[in-house]
Amino acid sequence: MKNLMEVNLYRWVFWVFIILFAPCSPDCAAADKQDFPLNPVLNQGKKWRIAYYEGGPYTNYPDNLKALAIALSDIGWLNRFSIPDFSGRSDTTHMWQWLCRNIKSDYIQFVSDAYWSGNWNENLRKHNRSAALKRMNKTKDIDLMLAMGTWAGQDFANNEHAVPTVVISASNPINSGIARSINDSGFDHINARVDPARYQLQLKIFYNAFHFKKLGLVYDMETSAGKSYASIDDVKKSAAEHGYEIITCHAPSANTSMREAKDAINKCYTEIAAKVDAVYITAHRGMTLDNLPVLLAPLNAKGIPTFSQQNSEEVRYGVLMSISQACFKYVARYHAETIAKIFNGAKARDLPQLFEDPLRIALNLKTAAIIGYNPPMEILDVTDEIFEEIQVSQAKTE
Repeated sequence: MKNLMEVNLYRWVFWVFIILFAPCSPDCAAADKQDFPLNPVLNQGKKWRIAYYEGGPYTNYPDNLKALAIALSDIGWLNRFSIPDFSGRSDTTHMWQWLCRNIKSDYIQFVSDAYWSGNWNENLRKHNRSAALKRMNKTKDIDLMLAMGTWAGQDFANNEHAVPTVVISASNPINSGIARSINDSGFDHINARVDPARYQLQLKIFYNAFHFKKLGLVYDMETSAGKSYASIDDVKKSAAEHGYEIITCHAPSANTSMREAKDAINKCYTEIAAKVDAVYITAHRGMTLDNLPVLLAPLNAKGIPTFSQQNSEEVRYGVLMSISQACFKYVARYHAETIAKIFNGAKARDLPQLFEDPLRIALNLKTAAIIGYNPPMEILDVTDEIFEEIQVSQAKTE
C-alpha cells in the first residue's frame, strides 16, 4: 500500500498549500458563509430555461449530460425518468432532444432549439458562438447555459453576456483561460469545475504501478486546445518529478474530419508502440470507443500498459486503467447542486469550483491478461470498477 499512501500524502500536501495561499474572489468569503438552498423554485412563476453548447461530439459528453439530468432528478428539480440508450456514443444531439421532449418538471425546461454543437470545426464554432450570444443577449430567453468541454467554456468565459454558465468536462479550466484561479472564475456568471491535481495524481498512480522510463503521449501539438486537452504541462511536471522521458506524436484534431482524426491517432499509436513502455491516453477527437480496438492493438501486442486520462468507460472498452468515475455520478451531483444554488440566487462565480475525483481505480482484467500484467493487492484494494471483459462498441463514429 506504500505507493498509494504516497499518492494520498501528495494530495494532502497539495491542498494544504492551496488552502493557505490560493487567491479568493472578493465575494467568496461572504459566499462561503451564505448557504444557498437546493430546493426547487420557479423563476418568477416560470420554468428555468436551460441551453446546451459544445465544441463537438466527444465520448464524455453524453455520459456527463445524462448523469447531470439524473442528479437534478435526485435533488427534486426533475421528475424521475428512465433514459434510453442512444446509438451515437459521442453524440449528444439525440439525448438533448429526448430530454426536451420527455422530461417532466415543474421547474426546469431543456430548450430544444437552444442546442449548439460545432463538430470541432472553427468556422462552425464561430457561427454557433455568434448565434448563442445573440440568443442570450437579444432574445434573452435562456436562464442558464451548459457549456460542455474546453471550447465551450472558452467561448463564454468573457463579458460578452451575463447568462449564468456552468462549464462541464473542461480538461483544465485554468490553463485554458476559462477560470482565473481555483476559487475564482473571473466572471460573475461563470462556474467551471476545477481539479488542478487531477492529472498529476493520475500520472503518479500510473508511474507507481509500472515505473516506466518512456511514456507515450499522442495529441494535437499545433493548437493550444490540443495541448490543453493533453494536459501537457502536468505531464511535463510528472516527468520531471519521476525522471521518465515523454515520447510524443502529433495527431491533428481540430478542423479535420472524424476519419482523418482517427487515422491520425491510429498511426501515432502504432508509431510510438515501438518506442515506449507505457502510454497515457488523452482526450482527442479520434479517441472514440469504436476506434479503441484499432488504437490499442499495437500497444497490447507489445504488452504496453495504458491509462485513460478521461474516464473509466474507456477502461470498459479496453484501456488498462483509469480513475473510477462511477458513471459520472459524483461530479454530476456537484454540478446539479451548483445549478440549484444559482437558481436560488447565488452568483455562479461565488460558488465552489473545486471538485476532486474520488481516488478510486477502474481496471480491465482482460486487458491486464493480454499484456501480461498481474495487478497486486495494493491496486485491487483501491479498485472501484473491475471489468472482466473488453466491451466492443456497436456504434460507428465517422
